[in-house]
Amino acid sequence: MKQRLHAVRDELDLAAGERAAAVRLVVVTKSAPPAIFAELAQLGVTDVGENRVQGAAERLAGFESAFHWHFIGHLQSNKARAAMALFDVFHGVDSLSLLRRLDRVAGELGRSPELLLQVNVSGEQSKSGFAPDELDEVLVVAAELRHARVSGLMTMAPRSTDTESTRPVFRELARLAAMDRAQSPPLNQLSMGMTADFGVAVEEGATMVRVGRRIVSPDE
Repeated sequence: MKQRLHAVRDELDLAAGERAAAVRLVVVTKSAPPAIFAELAQLGVTDVGENRVQGAAERLAGFESAFHWHFIGHLQSNKARAAMALFDVFHGVDSLSLLRRLDRVAGELGRSPELLLQVNVSGEQSKSGFAPDELDEVLVVAAELRHARVSGLMTMAPRSTDTESTRPVFRELARLAAMDRAQSPPLNQLSMGMTADFGVAVEEGATMVRVGRRIVSPDE
């Protein structure tokens, strides 16, 4: 796993160039046994992603402070409290009701999580997220949050064997984040790019990439 991790980091650094230090590699461990966390910590991994709330407390036990924990799955509002107690960064905030719920629960639990708004840039009906033209309205609400902090945007590109076909999606998310929106929180973080296309995503401005299969389960 050390060799696989180094290979991914080398590709990330090459794609990022002078921005390499600013790009966070989130190692996705959703299908790996909990024993992997000790090895990741030894390898210097700082950010780990999980996609399920159920069972997460048991998986994370003993490593709560070892990593920045990222929730990368679709979060149901009725699981917001359980997730808030465990995770530091939420990548898929896809509705106003969830946005408000996370802020309220964060206050009740004394937490200050980082939230990323999921934007359905590709327009695929199979994907959740805000439409690009909804962002201004959503950011008005985001600016009023008292406990959670919206720090950026997240998107998922269509699956494709041609990674270049994903570039327009990533480029558009970066454009949306860079738009001058008065009274809105700055959108400095861009979570985009996964195992198959993180290199292109980084070239287009990603500050977080989510990579699991190539690092923790190469035989999948």
